[in-house]
Amino acid sequence: MSSPVAQKVSLLGLDHEALVQWCAQLGEKRFRATQLYRWIHQRGVADFDAMSDLAKSLRAKLHEQAQVQALPVLAEQVSRDGTIKWLFDVGQGNAVEAVFIPERDRATLCVSSQAGCAIGCRFCSTGHQGFSRNLSSAEIIAQLWYAEHTLRRRFARDERIITNVVMMGMGEPLQNYGQLVPALRTMLDDNAYGLSRRRVTVSTSGIAPMMDRLSQSVPVALAVSLHAPSDALRDQLVPLNRKYPLAELMAACRRYLQYAPRDFITFEYCMLDGVNDSDAHARALVELLSGAPGGARQDTGWCKLNLIPFNPFPDSGLKCSKPQRVQAFAQVLLEAGIVTTVRKTRGDDIDAACGQLAGEVQDRTHALVRMQRQRQPAALQAAVQAAPETGPAMAPGPAYRLETNA
Repeated sequence: MSSPVAQKVSLLGLDHEALVQWCAQLGEKRFRATQLYRWIHQRGVADFDAMSDLAKSLRAKLHEQAQVQALPVLAEQVSRDGTIKWLFDVGQGNAVEAVFIPERDRATLCVSSQAGCAIGCRFCSTGHQGFSRNLSSAEIIAQLWYAEHTLRRRFARDERIITNVVMMGMGEPLQNYGQLVPALRTMLDDNAYGLSRRRVTVSTSGIAPMMDRLSQSVPVALAVSLHAPSDALRDQLVPLNRKYPLAELMAACRRYLQYAPRDFITFEYCMLDGVNDSDAHARALVELLSGAPGGARQDTGWCKLNLIPFNPFPDSGLKCSKPQRVQAFAQVLLEAGIVTTVRKTRGDDIDAACGQLAGEVQDRTHALVRMQRQRQPAALQAAVQAAPETGPAMAPGPAYRLETNA
């Protein structure tokens, strides 16, 4: 009876130190691991025979025990604005999306960390698809590896193309912490992609204990999905808030700031028509972020607000705030001394904009049932009406408008 064939090691999933240790088990020195690491990540080479400065004996071992495995590409779509979206097959009926966003002064890749997402945010298409599994570190890095080296060949360039990576694709990165950290280390390593900590961003819905862990291991830039100024409303929009409410989340953000590569934390705020976009909500948001009644201006410099126009998707039951409402909301924040930007929508014609990534997910969490419950108007309407007031001059927000599909 023959013994089972050993599974080959996926080298894309090993950070530099892990690769050094693995090569040591083969009897190879550290510099050989570094050479191999550079061939894979800096040059995008998957064929061990093409790694000309590696000893033949090492190449033979690599053929026998390892692989550089790209993710199969199921589809590629190119937006009229130059945004590119890839759909990658990760097996067992699951597929994840990554998005390349070119701009004049940067080129950003939005990377997925899970097949689906278990958080279930009301305004996110991925959450409506449910959750299947975490991606491996190899599958996370494979998105960057494919995008970087495909684009270099396509544009006939030798120098680096992708300047920024945001973990804002499918999934909650901090729920996949063990696989996220090696991937981040490879992104930052000068022998691989050489990105600075300022140019790699992890987005989280607010898992406070894991934010603390990230600050001690790989403190890259942090973006927090906030979306509401009160617990009552955030409970409805971001169900994780029931476990880690705003007071706990704000405390974790301020702790993270001590280790962050920038002197501020970014807060993401999806603008939902009649739900979280009134002047009352804006003033409550100032008070929340300042940590003082009335919003002490001197304590608002630690954060940056990124207002995101909601990108509709089927069955969300939500609408995007009107442009003039977004600007009025932003003005309240700016007058309080909070740096505020309105995100430009990119790739919405190919469903590649923020909140629209869906891929294909074999859901194990009964997301459709949960989302149908969350779409009941009563709970969200009550949360909207319970928005905290910050002063007697506060005007009531507009009535909440919920769309339903009969």
